[in-house]
Amino acid sequence: MKVSEVMTRTPAYCNPETNLGEAVEIMWVCNCGALPVVDTEGRVVSVITDRDICIALGTRNRLASDLTVADVSTQRVISCDANEDISSALTRMAKNKVRRLPVINAQGKLEGILSMDDVVGRTNIQGISKGEGLTSEDIVTTLKTLYSQQLPGTITKATAA
Repeated sequence: MKVSEVMTRTPAYCNPETNLGEAVEIMWVCNCGALPVVDTEGRVVSVITDRDICIALGTRNRLASDLTVADVSTQRVISCDANEDISSALTRMAKNKVRRLPVINAQGKLEGILSMDDVVGRTNIQGISKGEGLTSEDIVTTLKTLYSQQLPGTITKATAA
């Protein structure tokens, strides 16, 4: 099974100059938790997540309209290709602890986005067989890897004041 069979073909995106308030609005309207960030040529230059925005606004004494996506977005882009095997993309997600991959072409331009939601929601689990290159076990293993390990020093349980 190829990434192109599962990915969202028209993902929401923003540019580096988009302020965080606008980025949040895009995420809200499009019901997504991450936006590929594209330059004026349409190439993916970074990714911003709802978590990136929350941490930036929670740790800086600034308004969302005063910060741009370029100020807080992840500069390291983990991506995949539309013709790539879905199993390979899942392995990349697990290895890099990301739930979404921008799908880019050879020129680095955005073609779509692949999320774990896409994989779970658009695959017929009962119909998956090893011959198709993806099993329900592959999906569960990827999810377990994504959700199992917390970073050192993170809070694992909320405590009452």
